Amino acid sequence: MSNSYGKLFRITTFGESHGAAVGVIVDGCPAGLDITTEEIQHALDRRRPGQSNITTPRKEEDKVTVLSGVFEGKTLGTPIAMVVNNKDQASHDYSHIEHAFRPSHADYTYTAKYGLRDYRGGGRSSARETVARVAAGALAAKFLQQHGISVHAYVSQVGSIKMQKSYTELDLSQIDSNIVRCPDSTEAARMIGLIEDARDSLDTIGGVVSCVVKGVPAGLGEPVFDKLHAELGKAMLSINAVKGFEYGSGFEGVKMRGSQHNDQFYTDEQGNIRTKTNYSGGIQGGISNGQDIYFNVAFKPVATILQPQQTIDDSGQEITLKGKGRHDPCVLPRAVPIVDAMAALVLADFIMRQQANKV
Repeated sequence: MSNSYGKLFRITTFGESHGAAVGVIVDGCPAGLDITTEEIQHALDRRRPGQSNITTPRKEEDKVTVLSGVFEGKTLGTPIAMVVNNKDQASHDYSHIEHAFRPSHADYTYTAKYGLRDYRGGGRSSARETVARVAAGALAAKFLQQHGISVHAYVSQVGSIKMQKSYTELDLSQIDSNIVRCPDSTEAARMIGLIEDARDSLDTIGGVVSCVVKGVPAGLGEPVFDKLHAELGKAMLSINAVKGFEYGSGFEGVKMRGSQHNDQFYTDEQGNIRTKTNYSGGIQGGISNGQDIYFNVAFKPVATILQPQQTIDDSGQEITLKGKGRHDPCVLPRAVPIVDAMAALVLADFIMRQQANKV
């Protein structure tokens, strides 16, 4: 199983949903980066369960402990180890699925691969693992700040309710102004209502998290196998429940002709090379062109529903299974900081790789 991501700014995560703890080792973070436990904790607080009535009621404080690599508020350049203890496990909620394969979960595929599985909350396949990514992402985001780069993920669609404004029309400072993390207050209210309806119906619903990255310099990315958009796609598709990724004009671009879709270059008043449009999503030939990078990430409905469903057990017998426990009716509000973190980790790694390419 691959538990590591990144080449120079590299993370390795560990832990299971109902184990003692989850954590991460960050290797390659430069020395001298100013970082506080409070900054890391702030990122984790945005991801933690029990934030509102549209998230899981599991009560985890997600308090981070930095074990190594930071001294007197600065990174040492040595491996940074961080751990978050699990405190509110309810493993008995999963005893009924010890031998069952839940629909659209990783139960069967993990069993097929390893011959056994940790059925308590999904074990390693649980989104609880993303705690580690968000902790590491806080370091990456702080590193990007030094380079004038900022990452802004937000909910743009829940079910059929889709925000019509583009990111250029939004006040991105309002992302956390409501519990669904949509910077359009009118659409946010409708989204919240739809999530509540799904919850009250003992069901779940999916949607889209959009992300814009500002301040990215031209030149990040590799021209062949490590294209910037390919790495962003890989990072996003590694997040639990993600079913799709598109950047720039994405699938809508197929409706256009080249004469419409081409981003024409010009030189602005400061002498910077810019493009008149940005259908490329800030990436051309796998390399950033200095424009904003923007992309969409599609999340499926949470697979655990509190309704009876037909499935089989590990002996092949047909059974009826009903979900138990504490689960999100919609993963999107808590997925926003995860998308933020993964985007930051990708870009931090490419910044370091670019620095290594030049004398």
